[in-house]
Amino acid sequence: MAGTIPAPAESAASVIAIRGATRHYGTVRAVDGVDLDVARGEVFGLIGHNGAGKSTLFKMMLGLIPVTAGDIRIDGAPVAGSGFRAVRRKIGYLPENVVLYDNLTGLETLQFFARLKGAPAQECIPAMERVGLTQAAKRRVREYSKGMRQRLGFAQALLGKPQILFLDEPTTGLDPEAIREFYVILRGLKAEGVTMILTSHILAEIQERVDRLAIMAAGKLQAVGTVQALREQMDLPLWFHVRLAPEDFEQVRTVLGNLPVTAVEAREDHVAVQCRRESKMLVMQALASLGAKVLDLHVHEPSLEDVFFGFSD
Repeated sequence: MAGTIPAPAESAASVIAIRGATRHYGTVRAVDGVDLDVARGEVFGLIGHNGAGKSTLFKMMLGLIPVTAGDIRIDGAPVAGSGFRAVRRKIGYLPENVVLYDNLTGLETLQFFARLKGAPAQECIPAMERVGLTQAAKRRVREYSKGMRQRLGFAQALLGKPQILFLDEPTTGLDPEAIREFYVILRGLKAEGVTMILTSHILAEIQERVDRLAIMAAGKLQAVGTVQALREQMDLPLWFHVRLAPEDFEQVRTVLGNLPVTAVEAREDHVAVQCRRESKMLVMQALASLGAKVLDLHVHEPSLEDVFFGFSD
């Protein structure tokens, strides 16, 4: 169902500019002609099925995998060029699968990464505090739970005060409270002007937390935009859930009259009305005419999951 995505016009505000990026493994096109711009200070989501090419594109942007064809520039520097070494110092990366040294303590782990990055050792303890691992700083990593390892991996990504963060499935293994705290940290980083690119399989989790996102399938971008823009592009129907007394259910059908609704369903304690987006306000006005008989009203917009399956199926 996806249409052709026009190549983005490169902007001075773009911190990541990708043109025709392609990566082949024999006959397999893991990434196939991707054009994309990410603005400075943007929280950008990258979603897709397993094997869609997300992680490969991540590694190409980081310079870990060379492009077969095309061009990727980070902060103006070609990833394949000699100038990328200096840019890399501004980048933090949390891989999907965090591999750490079990015999080191959490603090020793961060001190090790700080030396690799050329970051001040004084940043290690504040980084552990930021991700909620202060009490576990002197425990060996072998004693860490999966969620604690993930938080430690996030802490190492924050060393050196990066201006660009690549976060591949960053909430893997985190409990709901830790996920909430993670996104609080991301809001703080955004306020500091940090650009963030993240992937997640939990679409409901990122739906309200990214500025824009891209949907990938079979190595290609299927769609790019805000969640609302993609909803409108897909033109998916929405639902009104109207709660009122059972004896008033039939009045919903009456007030809707000949309006272009696509479904009216009586359920246990409410009536569900489906319509196209262009009919939304007409339906709203008709339901408002019921006055006090309406006990509650909820409008259900298509979720990011609905949009994702619409573009990727």
